[in-house]
Amino acid sequence: MFTDIFLHALTSYFVVIDPIGTALIFHGLTTGCERAYAKRMALRSTLIAAAIVLVSAFFGQALLTKLGISIEALRVSGGLLLFITAFNMVTKGETGKKWESGEEVDISVFPMSIPLLSGPGCLTVTILLFSQTQSVSGTLSLVAAVLVIYLLTYLALSSANRVKDLIGRTGDDILRRLLGVILAALAIQFIADGVRQIVIG
Repeated sequence: MFTDIFLHALTSYFVVIDPIGTALIFHGLTTGCERAYAKRMALRSTLIAAAIVLVSAFFGQALLTKLGISIEALRVSGGLLLFITAFNMVTKGETGKKWESGEEVDISVFPMSIPLLSGPGCLTVTILLFSQTQSVSGTLSLVAAVLVIYLLTYLALSSANRVKDLIGRTGDDILRRLLGVILAALAIQFIADGVRQIVIG
């Protein structure tokens, strides 16, 4: 049970966050900067993003209840949002913004943490996953998945230069489009589940 929930959550986060694709964008943002600066931005970005996701995990649903928004409505709207994101991943090219070479701008909050590492799609997935588990072990497995995915993301960001050299631009295009197709399927599943619950309920 723990392993199943963990692997499902880890896969969902891997698709939505896309550590390798984000690492390529991060490489573009830190080109020409000192290695120490890149390491600092990588660590700060992942810590901020992980904190945002965990806060959303434990308080996001309560906020929705306060606003009168059902989890089913969030599932449908989140699915639509994820589908748009997936469509853009498949049909559009890389849109990473480049800073001037050597300019030490703090990119840890924007654009790294928000929207790249903890954007609306990621927060939607977080609230949906945590709302579906009722056990302590299930919650712990989801928290573990969050911590592991951001550890992997930090490692990817820290190794951005090597990732770029390893898969290249063509590999990046192929990977981004493949992840987009998987994300589209995940989005359709969210929409179908939400509509079914609304109709039944």
